[in-house]
Amino acid sequence: MISQFLSKRLFYLLMLIFIFLNSILIYFDFYYLLALPLVIIIGFLYIFHLDIIFLIIVFCTPLSFNFENLDIGGIGFYFPTEPLLLVFSGLFIFNSIYQKKYFKNFLFYKNPIVLVIIIQLIWILTSSITSELPSVSLKFLISRSWFIIPIIFYGFHFFKKGKKAIYQFFLTFLASMLIVTIYTLINHMINEFSEESGHWVMWPFFKDHTSYGAILALCIPINIWLIYISENKLLKNLLYFGLIVFFVGLYFSYTRAAWLSILIAATVFLLYYLKIKFKWIISLIIIPLIFVLINFTEISYLIQKNDAEHTTENFSERIESMSNISSDASNLERLNRWNCALELFYKRPFFGWGPGTYSFVYAPFQRSKNLTIISTNFGDGGNAHSEYLGPLAEQGFIGFLINSVLIAILFISTGLYYIKCDHSYYKNLTLMIILSLTTYFSHGVLNNYLDTDKAAIPVWGLISIFITITTILNRNTNKTT
Repeated sequence: MISQFLSKRLFYLLMLIFIFLNSILIYFDFYYLLALPLVIIIGFLYIFHLDIIFLIIVFCTPLSFNFENLDIGGIGFYFPTEPLLLVFSGLFIFNSIYQKKYFKNFLFYKNPIVLVIIIQLIWILTSSITSELPSVSLKFLISRSWFIIPIIFYGFHFFKKGKKAIYQFFLTFLASMLIVTIYTLINHMINEFSEESGHWVMWPFFKDHTSYGAILALCIPINIWLIYISENKLLKNLLYFGLIVFFVGLYFSYTRAAWLSILIAATVFLLYYLKIKFKWIISLIIIPLIFVLINFTEISYLIQKNDAEHTTENFSERIESMSNISSDASNLERLNRWNCALELFYKRPFFGWGPGTYSFVYAPFQRSKNLTIISTNFGDGGNAHSEYLGPLAEQGFIGFLINSVLIAILFISTGLYYIKCDHSYYKNLTLMIILSLTTYFSHGVLNNYLDTDKAAIPVWGLISIFITITTILNRNTNKTT
């Protein structure tokens, strides 16, 4: 009784001291101490409930904003996700080394996807040493690590809890993305849904309409799968509402690549649904890619330059402009970036220019005949606009090869598992993973966002779930594959 009384008195005393100090500091326009209770709560969760921190990070991802976009001293990180991920990674590594809390399941390390991811991190480190801008490449390596460690490595231990953990992950991300989409649509409606305002109405949560559209497209297969498996009527109705909002948001994102990625995902769904042989599916994907890669230089040189920028808000005209490469400024600029990526590769074919350096080094490699009205020489216009050519320029041929092998293994492994799986839940979940990853990596031909939390958390999360399914959750089916 006495100890309880004293503890209560101590609590009230500390609370009064906190209020007193805050009052003084607020008087002098210092507000940061107000965050102390939140910091204490987060610290407590880090120590005792890492799973809750994991879900907090997932929820904060669509809602995070880049300090660089807010003109706060040019600090380039996403808040609050990246600071949370950095602390999460450090704590996870500490627990793994000193407490040996994780990594007891050696099947995890035998998974080919995990092996390629580890090899990719090693090569990023190697190419960072020879980088043109080592500090930039080191930041890229750290950034990639604080996505991989929490989502792939800890995610494996989170998702092995089973269906509930998977359900929580998807619902948490979709709920947050729904908030962002509704905010964007309201903001867009105030601006009469104009195409011009469609480029910035998602700010500060998304940098531009293309990344916003890419994540919306990725969310749609997840939302449909959740509707399919949900038994709660209220939740199912909310998911239907969310799906409608996502489709409306996707339409008004004016992101042609995102629209196309949904069509590609729908085609992939039909291929699996109609049970077309796997070798034909692989051929359908690989043969056009090989043709484009072999003839890329010739194709780009055949394109006539035109400085017109797309301004139409008509859906059919915008879809048509995707194929009209010679008269659309955004398409021409994309080709300009691709040509620069190839020129950078020709100059340094083995190690590349260093991870994360493309936007800082490509400008001198632009040719005058390829410049458009949206070209820039100041490294502020984005990256290589490709998840494939970006690594080629920055990490050399080996980096490109590792990246290509990782993507190939992802789709081959998920495809084979889906075909051979007899468990309906995991079979349908795997199909959803295939479709969501299809939207992202088909979009990745034209843009790349895997260095941002918006894409990295859901993409690596989907991959982590599949690794967990095949390693632990449905091992009997995994053995048959």
